[in-house]
Amino acid sequence: MVFSSITFLLVFLPLMTAVYYLPSVFFHARHLNSENSNGVIKYQNTVLCFGSLFFYAWGEPVNIALMLISILFNFTAGIDMSRYAPKSLRRKLVFSFALIFNLAMLGFFKYSGFIVQNFCALTGRENNFFEPSLPIGISFYTFQILSYIIDVYKDEVKCQHSIIDFALYISMFPQLIAGPIVQYSAINGQLAKRAQSVGRASNGVYLFVIGLAKKVVLANTAGSVYTDYMAIGFDKLSFLGAWSAVIFYAFQIYFDFSGYSDMARGLGLIFGFDLPENFKYPYMAKSITEFWRRWHITLSSWFRDYVYFPLSGSRCSAARHIFNLFAVWFLTGLWHGASWNFVLWGLYYFLLLVAEKYIFKNVLDKIPSALRHILTMVLVLFGWVLFSCTELSQILSFVKCLLGFNGIAESKSVYLLYSNLIIMAAMAVFSTNLFDAKEERKKMNGALKYIITFALFFISVIYLIGDSYNPFLYFRF
Repeated sequence: MVFSSITFLLVFLPLMTAVYYLPSVFFHARHLNSENSNGVIKYQNTVLCFGSLFFYAWGEPVNIALMLISILFNFTAGIDMSRYAPKSLRRKLVFSFALIFNLAMLGFFKYSGFIVQNFCALTGRENNFFEPSLPIGISFYTFQILSYIIDVYKDEVKCQHSIIDFALYISMFPQLIAGPIVQYSAINGQLAKRAQSVGRASNGVYLFVIGLAKKVVLANTAGSVYTDYMAIGFDKLSFLGAWSAVIFYAFQIYFDFSGYSDMARGLGLIFGFDLPENFKYPYMAKSITEFWRRWHITLSSWFRDYVYFPLSGSRCSAARHIFNLFAVWFLTGLWHGASWNFVLWGLYYFLLLVAEKYIFKNVLDKIPSALRHILTMVLVLFGWVLFSCTELSQILSFVKCLLGFNGIAESKSVYLLYSNLIIMAAMAVFSTNLFDAKEERKKMNGALKYIITFALFFISVIYLIGDSYNPFLYFRF
C-alpha cells in the first residue's frame, strides 16, 4: 500500500484516523487541545502500532515476519544492555551481537546477491545463488533500529520498556517505507507525551496534500516525460534530448521523494508527531556541500552522527578527514542499492566534496552566486546519470549523448521539449521556496487553506484514477 493510492486515501487513512481519535472525540474531548493523558496515549500508540503493522503486511505479507523478529530481538537487546554498567564487558557483548545481527539481516537481504554475483564474476564460477527478495523499507527501518541500539549502548537514551511503543517507533507507517529516518532520541519523548490539536491536524492534512500533489501531479508527469526521452534510445538521443531527459529525471526524483517526505510529515502531524524535515529546496544550492545539507537531510544526519563523527569528523589531519569522507560516501552510495552505479555515485560526491573543500575552496568563494548555482546544478544533474543507469555501458552511452555525440538536436527531442516546456518551467519554480508550504500556510486564512487543500486533493485523485504510471523511486532502497 502506498500513500498515493485510492485504497490508502479513501479507506485506510480515514478508518485509521477515526479509530485513533475515537476516545478523544467521545470520552476525552478536552484533550484535543492539550497534551493527551497517559491512557489515551497508550490507546493511540496501540492503534497506530497495529495499524502500521497491517499497513506493512498489506504489501509485504511474508516479510512482516522479518520486521517482527527485528522488533522483538532489538527490544530485548535494549533492555539487556540497560542491565549492565556502560563500560562493562557484558554490555559490549550484547551491543556487538545486536549490531552484527542487524547488519547481517540488512546484508543478507540487500547485498548477498550483489556479493555472490561479483564473486562469481571474479572467479569464473557459475552463479546458482537464489537471491532473496528485498523487503520494502529495510534500509530505513534498520537505520532507525541501529540509532536506538547505539544510543542505548552509549547511555544517551534510556531503553524502551514498552514493546508497543518500541514497535511503533520501528513500524510507524507515515515514515516506515521511505523515511524520513527518525533517530530514537528525537522521538522517544513523543511516544509518551505529545500535543494534539485540531490546528496541528489541519496543518498536517495541508502538508500531506501538498506532498501528494508533488508526487502525483509533478513527479509522475516528470517521470513519464523522462521515459519518453529514454524511449528514443542512446544511439539517437541528442545533446538537447539528453540534458532535457536528465532534468526531468532530476525533477521526478525530487518531487517523488520530497513529496513522500511531506506526506510522511503531514501524517505525523495528523497523529500528533513532529517528524524531521527531509528536504530544504536542494536545487537552490550553490555548492555540493550545501546541496547535501538540503537533500535527504535525515540520511546525511544519520551518517554524520553514527559514522562521520565517530571517525573523528573534520577535527583531524587532512588525510584522515579525506578518509572519513570516503567512508561516509562509500557507505552512502552502497546504502542506496546493491549495485556498482550507486557506489560510483557515492564516490562521485566524495570526490566533489574533497575538491570543494581542499582544491577549489578559495576559487569558489570568488565566483558569482548565480554561476556557482549553475555549476552545482550541472554537477548534480550528472550525478543523476550515475544514479539512474544501473549498467556502466548505459552510463557511458548517456554521457556521450550529453556531450553531443549524436548531434545537437533531433526531431523527437525537440517535440518533447516544446510540448513540455511549460511543465519544465513550472517544476523549476515549484522546486524553489517561492511557494513554501510552511510560509504560505502562515499567510493564508482558514477558508483559503481549505479550498487549496480540497482542490489539490481532488486534482491528485483525478490523476490517480486516470494514470497507471505511479512509481515510488525510493521504495527500492
